[in-house]
Amino acid sequence: MSNPPEPRVSAVVLAYKAEPWLPRAVEALLASEKVAVDVVLVDNGCTTDDVEVLEKLDGVTVVRPGVNTGFAGGCNLGARSATGEYLALVNGDAVVEPTTIARLVEEAAKPDVGIAVASVRLAEDPTLLNAGANPIHVLGLSWSGRMGEPETLTEPVETAGASGACVVVPKAHWDALGGFDEEYFAYHEDADLSIRTWRRGLRVLYVPDAVAVHRYEFSRNDFKMYLVERNRLLFVSTLWSGKALVLLALPLAGLEAAMTLMAASQGWFPAKVKGWRWLWSHRAHIKARRKVLRAEATVPDRVWMQRLTTKVDASVIPVPALAGTVNGLVTIWWKVAHRWV
Repeated sequence: MSNPPEPRVSAVVLAYKAEPWLPRAVEALLASEKVAVDVVLVDNGCTTDDVEVLEKLDGVTVVRPGVNTGFAGGCNLGARSATGEYLALVNGDAVVEPTTIARLVEEAAKPDVGIAVASVRLAEDPTLLNAGANPIHVLGLSWSGRMGEPETLTEPVETAGASGACVVVPKAHWDALGGFDEEYFAYHEDADLSIRTWRRGLRVLYVPDAVAVHRYEFSRNDFKMYLVERNRLLFVSTLWSGKALVLLALPLAGLEAAMTLMAASQGWFPAKVKGWRWLWSHRAHIKARRKVLRAEATVPDRVWMQRLTTKVDASVIPVPALAGTVNGLVTIWWKVAHRWV
């Protein structure tokens, strides 16, 4: 009796600027065990000859959009060239272990699972977490869960959000969702995909024994903060119900005021204003997308919103007193308000 064929996985990897780990990332994917992996390499503005070199490897297909399409647009472009029954999204600076993709496929193959996310570890100490099971706040914030902590879990657990650094999604589910909203460009698109998965009655699982080592570099610049803050507001504007937005109006306004003050004190207030302008100029897109996302949901808001947290990590709002105040007030507010969602 012949063995059943290995699951086929198309891994989308973006090549951007000069990434020293890109060859290792692609080669590790091609060396995956117990799955047949091909790599779709999207040249999003690579400034070295890595794309040309990697294109010569068996199993690598290169897509050249000619411009930087962002993480969201690049993944969508790569997914359109994917032929596997599963789609993997893996950062160009993340190196998977030989069994990581197979382990994620094993969980993603379950009929009630829509996304399986890896345990992304810090390169300088792979015993410590970088990302994976990402919390999503009731006010739209999302961040790397348990960043810098040692991994203590041994079994998969449900998570509100999945880090896009290393995930596996059944291609049929990805296609049903239509991939990422490319207007996100970068940041929060993985939170959007995760919540849409929960709202369609499928689970998002964090798989602690599926490991990817990540060459993580923290940066806080004007363009990043523009995208992070703009996309947080895009996220809640399109996915939260009208009733939830009304119930959360006061804490949302409070957080907006706090982030504006932080932007002013840290020197990126012009980026914050730029985000407001973008949201206003793209209000037609927000309205249209909101209509589509409201129509696709099959799970009541009261149910999927139980996945959200009211506690924000102090690393997200790096002012301990402010973070503590936000946590206390929002927790009390949501405890009372959520019953009417």
